[in-house]
Amino acid sequence: MARLVNVTRGAVLATDAHFAMTGRERRRGLLGRDSMNAGEAMLFPRRRQVHTFGMRFEIDVLFLDRAGKALRCVHNMKSWRLSPWALRARATIELPAGTLGRSGTEVSDIIQIGH
Repeated sequence: MARLVNVTRGAVLATDAHFAMTGRERRRGLLGRDSMNAGEAMLFPRRRQVHTFGMRFEIDVLFLDRAGKALRCVHNMKSWRLSPWALRARATIELPAGTLGRSGTEVSDIIQIGH
């Protein structure tokens, strides 16, 4: 587990971030769940696009480059949707819907992934 902090805004995005490292973890993602808890996140390395097919709740999605700079922010992505591509993304973070708005997170913000 890791902690995600928007260094630019001084805002904690998540205190309980899980890394989807294996093929199985990446395929499963958040499927089968009814919600995400506040402070929770799922981080997907090397992911440039996500979908919410089969999901039961909305999420926020944040695409980062290798330096942790936010390339694209998707707010309140509904179920059964496909996100836009973020071609330069090196990681994607899925968060509870509303997290990006509450934290003021925007494109070009620096996100720190730590323990």
